[in-house]
Amino acid sequence: MDSRQMRYFVALAETLHFGRAAARLHMTQPPFSRQIANLERELGVQLVERNSRHVTLTQAGERFLADSRAVLAQFEDACRDARLVAEGQKGELRLGFMMHAAHRIVPQIVSCYAGLRPDIRIVLLETTPAEIEHRLLGGELDAAITFAGRPFPQLRTVPVITDHLCLIVPREHALVGRDTIAPHDLAAEDLIAAPATVAPTLREAITGYFEMAGIVPRFRYEPQLQHTIVRLVAARLGVALVPASICDESIVEVVPRALAAAPALKVVLSVPAESGNPAIAPLIDIIREWKGPLAAAMPVAQPTR
Repeated sequence: MDSRQMRYFVALAETLHFGRAAARLHMTQPPFSRQIANLERELGVQLVERNSRHVTLTQAGERFLADSRAVLAQFEDACRDARLVAEGQKGELRLGFMMHAAHRIVPQIVSCYAGLRPDIRIVLLETTPAEIEHRLLGGELDAAITFAGRPFPQLRTVPVITDHLCLIVPREHALVGRDTIAPHDLAAEDLIAAPATVAPTLREAITGYFEMAGIVPRFRYEPQLQHTIVRLVAARLGVALVPASICDESIVEVVPRALAAAPALKVVLSVPAESGNPAIAPLIDIIREWKGPLAAAMPVAQPTR
């Protein structure tokens, strides 16, 4: 038995006439009648009562009609869903992102994507850049917002924005009165930064900023997450160079300050070079179309040249 036989029976049950049911299905009556007879034989039950004047459903036929309609509806849903998934209209998108992106970039991107593809379930994973790289290469993520780093042939990237480093200090710190901070102003400061094993691109930008001035940075605490770094600065345990995308006035205990010749940090969308998930393509389109507005949303603590 297959779905065609169910459709034949539903047509008969809805018309209660072999000729009209056959015509609805663009068939002649004899082969249609044979299909109904074959169906009853396979089921081992009588579905319809026949005589020369009319057709009626048996109790078994009434039940089979209800179940057939439900099965056919599920089958149609399955066919529709398969087409929608193939078209990138339905399915699941596993999106990873670093904490810096969570502050401004990811909410905008997810909002745009959800509006464009409301039937795609977005699974969000906030983690470190190193973990993002690992999960992308391992096939655990479909896409991720992260820093541009070492190239991998298995991955391709789409530019999102160019971020910059800025300084955050405790509100009572002496550097609060300075508009622009240079590397030599931080030579004696305890620094708080994520280790290179967690955020290699960010750590290289921070160390490079001091190295260009001939200064050896003094790292005191090395937590993994930027949120922890901000809280440690708020607790007056040091200062930190962080991406400008999280460097604003929203945390009252710390004050952002622009850096002279602030290093640039390229933020990208990273996706597998070969992926069978059609939900990725709309995300790439959004990034390409919205990178201007995303960049315009950066905070006021921009680098001063």
